Amino acid sequence: MPSASRRILRLPERRSQAHYDGTMMTATTPLFRDDAYASSCQATVTGVTPEGGVVLDRTVFYAQGGGQPGDAGAILRSNGERIAVTNTVYGPDRSQIVHLVGTEAASRIAPGESVELQLDWAKRFKRMRVHTALHLLSVVLPYPVTGGAIGDGDGRLDFDLPEGGLDKADVTEKLNALIARDAPVTERWITDEELDANPGLVKTMSVKPPRGSGRIRLVEIEGIDLQPCGGTHVRRTGEIGTVAITDIEKKGKQNRRVRMSLVD
Repeated sequence: MPSASRRILRLPERRSQAHYDGTMMTATTPLFRDDAYASSCQATVTGVTPEGGVVLDRTVFYAQGGGQPGDAGAILRSNGERIAVTNTVYGPDRSQIVHLVGTEAASRIAPGESVELQLDWAKRFKRMRVHTALHLLSVVLPYPVTGGAIGDGDGRLDFDLPEGGLDKADVTEKLNALIARDAPVTERWITDEELDANPGLVKTMSVKPPRGSGRIRLVEIEGIDLQPCGGTHVRRTGEIGTVAITDIEKKGKQNRRVRMSLVD
């Protein structure tokens, strides 16, 4: 993606607070939910964990979950030090997002410090392309999804499909045809009650949309798909590029694992 599509976000701080390891810290604002293309942001350190994690008031780093890995990148301190972030996860109550840097590096960072976050954009963008392609795969194969995973340029979905007979070339052709429609990908929010009234929106059997906040995020691929999802996606299906189904495996009596990878 051109650098102009990736920008630094500066948004108001969330005021809600929660405890982590006995320390009161501001909940992390997940900027990636509003703009998956923001690759940097200014942030304030709100705490450091004993396991070598740094908690910030806001972040563009996606926290591991829903089959999508946590983001990697760097924390840039005001003294010029660049600290590598190897993974990003949620804290125990999921209100804070923890950037894993190791205990030695974390010991040099103090609450209240202003830093800049820099995302490993090449890795994130591949995951965005794969994640959106997997949504399309669930349309090509309209069966209940029992599991899935997103990698750096590849991914998989597991389907509750008792009968075999899936053809790699046929699934690849249908999937690429949907990608070629270059459909817009957008998100919107609905209430828990609205989701209860539309249970068919939930395709996954193993992972249910998070409840409790009063609203649930939907990702819509215009004219093709609509389902709850908290992950990061491309803006249009054309950005996915060409994909290929690389393997179809039998995983148990009624499960078929379909593996997909980016071709370009």
